[in-house]
Amino acid sequence: MVFGLGRKVKKDQEAELDGSLAITDAEDSEGVASTKGPRAAGPFDVSEISSRDGYVDLGALLITPSEGLQLRLEVEEATQRVVAVTMDLNGSSLQLQAFAAPKSEGLWDEIREQIGQSVGSQGGQVEEIPGEFGPELIAKLPAGAADGSQGYRVARFVGVDGPRWFLRGVLGGAAAMDREAAAPLEGLFRKIVVIRGDSPMPPRDLLQLRLPKDAAPAPAAAPAAPELQEPERGPEITQIG
Repeated sequence: MVFGLGRKVKKDQEAELDGSLAITDAEDSEGVASTKGPRAAGPFDVSEISSRDGYVDLGALLITPSEGLQLRLEVEEATQRVVAVTMDLNGSSLQLQAFAAPKSEGLWDEIREQIGQSVGSQGGQVEEIPGEFGPELIAKLPAGAADGSQGYRVARFVGVDGPRWFLRGVLGGAAAMDREAAAPLEGLFRKIVVIRGDSPMPPRDLLQLRLPKDAAPAPAAAPAAPELQEPERGPEITQIG
């Protein structure tokens, strides 16, 4: 698995990171305690796992390693704060952001409506469909192709409301439209563990992400260890893709 630093996000893009739109009763064999409700198969709250061992620790998110998986952390230019992590696998991507949420209600219903309004204002189209994680959105925005023709950029939005947190994923590439191509990333999404923390936070505030403490260039004798790549351009936070 490879780590990288994505494109730095400018401060004026921060307004769209509040969840409105970023187009941008036993334990199982994996140590995850069973739970009731729509999250029975994950993603999980940290209180629902027995151990943090074996995960990639990104602060607010614990991610299960996978062969071929690359992780890119999106950094805000002004503050150097990590505001998103993107999972790249088999030519598809899944951008992740976790937010604080109210105790009494979730955010996904309201956020779906706001995504639709934002995409519509940009001349795009949104379709709500049932999915593996509940209601999902397929968003299409007009985009010019390399040959000068007009086409669309497509993203698939998924959201999960947890205990005092909300986790949003944006699937891009083949995974946005092809369920078979999306399956590996969906499987990793289900295994994500969210760490909300006990500190009071306003709803929609981003939960803090960070680069793993032990992320460093891997020695030649241990190619399976995480590697730290030079910074590279990541997906635009405010665009589909």
